[in-house]
Amino acid sequence: ISAAITLGIQLAGFVAAYTLRTETFYDILGGLNYLTLAIYAAIAGAADEESLKWVDDPRKIITTILFGCSRGWLLVFLAWRAHERKGDSRFDEVLGKGGNPPQPLNFFVFWMVQAMWVYLISMPMLFVSSSDVRKPEFSAYDIVWAILFILGVLIEIVADIQKALWVKNGRRGDFCNVGVWAYSRHPNYFGEIFQWWCLWMFSYSSSEKLSGGYVDPLWWVGIISPLFTMQILLNMKPTGLCNAEGQSLKRYYEKCPERYAQYRESTSILIPLIGYKYVPMFLKQTIFFDFEKYEYRPLNIQADENIKKEK
Repeated sequence: ISAAITLGIQLAGFVAAYTLRTETFYDILGGLNYLTLAIYAAIAGAADEESLKWVDDPRKIITTILFGCSRGWLLVFLAWRAHERKGDSRFDEVLGKGGNPPQPLNFFVFWMVQAMWVYLISMPMLFVSSSDVRKPEFSAYDIVWAILFILGVLIEIVADIQKALWVKNGRRGDFCNVGVWAYSRHPNYFGEIFQWWCLWMFSYSSSEKLSGGYVDPLWWVGIISPLFTMQILLNMKPTGLCNAEGQSLKRYYEKCPERYAQYRESTSILIPLIGYKYVPMFLKQTIFFDFEKYEYRPLNIQADENIKKEK
């Protein structure tokens, strides 16, 4: 049912958006979709009549509240950003703006990818909300992962607010290195990824298997949530690090090359860290995700490298 709700919302959004030739409510409907699933899961609850209902199960309550806070902030922030930017350039080509022919199929793909993202991200929350397990008390394990989930949400919120204030104040210093941005070049992406790993770990205690979640295939399916988030934010070009790094760094290397090179060398690309400049390069380019594909290469150098590869 959750999948059907998600598909229905996104299909309706696609039809309305393409008819009006606008992308204005793309991100907004994504946020509303998350909240709709959370509300549905809380109401539907567990199928077993003897299981704890949502109002009597603190594990379900805390999951719904934290999930709602996380996605509620995303909804507010994306709505504000869409208003400030007066549109989203990602959709200019597929909507036929600037004299381009419209591409309804490609626009449809955008909405279906969002449907996948919403549903897959929500899987740990749905797993907890549908659990028939009677475990009203919290273990130390539950408390630790709940606190870490809150931390991930707070990091994302603080990073978004600090970046927005920096932009509003005139982009002082050419690139953002205030607050948490002094310890990570993309703390908002870190917070987004980290919180879903934490929620998946938190959902372990909701497994109905007596031996524990590690033998529960449904719990393991939930790992798709953080893994899919990483795939979107680390590897897909229209968004995440692939969009923010690489050739997008050109403006920094042209305006303040030495200062930005120093910031890049001493600041982690994702995981907030003190003393990053002392980390060996092979560790930066592996476990710290600072992969070579995120490096900026001037077009002439990049062309020479392509020629060498062809030879």
